[in-house]
Amino acid sequence: MNASDFRRRGKEMVDYMADYLEGIEGRQVYPDVQPGYLRPLIPATAPQEPDTFEDILQDVEKIIMPGVTHWHSPYFFAYFPTASSYPAMLADMLCGAIGCIGFSWAHSSVERAGLIGGVKLKAIPSDGKFAMRASALQEALERDKAAGLIPFFVVATLGTTSCCSFDNLLEVGPICHEEDIWLHVDAAYAGSAFICPEFRHLLNGVEFADSFNFNPHKWLLVNFDCSAMWVKRRTDLTGAFKLDPVYLKHSHQGSGLITDYRHWQLPLGRRFRSLKMWFVFRMYGVKGLQAYIRKHVQLSHEFEAFVLQDPRFEVCAEVTLGLVCFRLKGSDGLNEALLERINSARKIHLVPCRLRGQFVLRFAICSRKVESGHVRLAWEHIRGLAAELLAAEEGKAEIKS
Repeated sequence: MNASDFRRRGKEMVDYMADYLEGIEGRQVYPDVQPGYLRPLIPATAPQEPDTFEDILQDVEKIIMPGVTHWHSPYFFAYFPTASSYPAMLADMLCGAIGCIGFSWAHSSVERAGLIGGVKLKAIPSDGKFAMRASALQEALERDKAAGLIPFFVVATLGTTSCCSFDNLLEVGPICHEEDIWLHVDAAYAGSAFICPEFRHLLNGVEFADSFNFNPHKWLLVNFDCSAMWVKRRTDLTGAFKLDPVYLKHSHQGSGLITDYRHWQLPLGRRFRSLKMWFVFRMYGVKGLQAYIRKHVQLSHEFEAFVLQDPRFEVCAEVTLGLVCFRLKGSDGLNEALLERINSARKIHLVPCRLRGQFVLRFAICSRKVESGHVRLAWEHIRGLAAELLAAEEGKAEIKS
């Protein structure tokens, strides 16, 4: 879908939404479908080729709407209101277009979970490729048990934030299984790449995972927010969170026929995020999404090649997906000054990380609109700023001498 298609389909969608709200009084407020009605009506897998917008919109009315409780109906008197207005819906569209995530690169979700849970957290040393291996994990477990601690949870990462490295699940998994430790796999960024067969070897050992999470809003063309999580045993969550006040009881309670997500999480409700995933999967098809991932990976290797051709720079970690970690050969101060010049110029935007104690620059392929020309211009810009910086440093050294 290009900008012209979006303009046309956007108008059609606004018309559909306006018609829906204008005619909502005529719809049955509460559905009479049975649990599981949807499963035989939709395919088990995403289409390889794109579907048409017309077919998708028809399926919304034919397949989705029969199962919807119409919270905006004037005949809805349950629970409390769920607010809605035309200005808010317009703003929601704009929020999706802007894509503002609203943070300053300090998420540290695992560390924060440890703080919330009131438990000790320990970082496991990584190998030469920044991956967690069996020996380091086993050593940490033995040391902690000897100190009277009880290890119970391990987070392995596929596509780390700093350098997109991959922990060795084939080594870590069996240890967690033997020690009866929950293994969570964080594949927030890299998880989307596993739709491409050539990257699935990075998943080897995933059968040992007790839970697995990835963010379609990072790299699968689904707007923020959309995070998909799988758990091996749902009862581990529902056993911890299940509460049943009388106003939330229903006739299918305990039947096993429905998935009641209020028992899986702290919040009661959740947004209809699966709908936007359904639209994206159908309008791009698996092949379209694979092509998007592969294009980003190719662009990252183009940038890597630029860096490797310049003897002043070095690549600091293996480039597997869409991230290149690089730096000027020299001190941390030199690279901090380079990053300051890059971001002060405001032509491109980068953030740093630390690898083996060194200050490193990250070049991540992010935008849906990025092309080889943008990558080339970004590199020329970086090279130019680096040349200015090195000349200035040389001048300082001459003055001192």
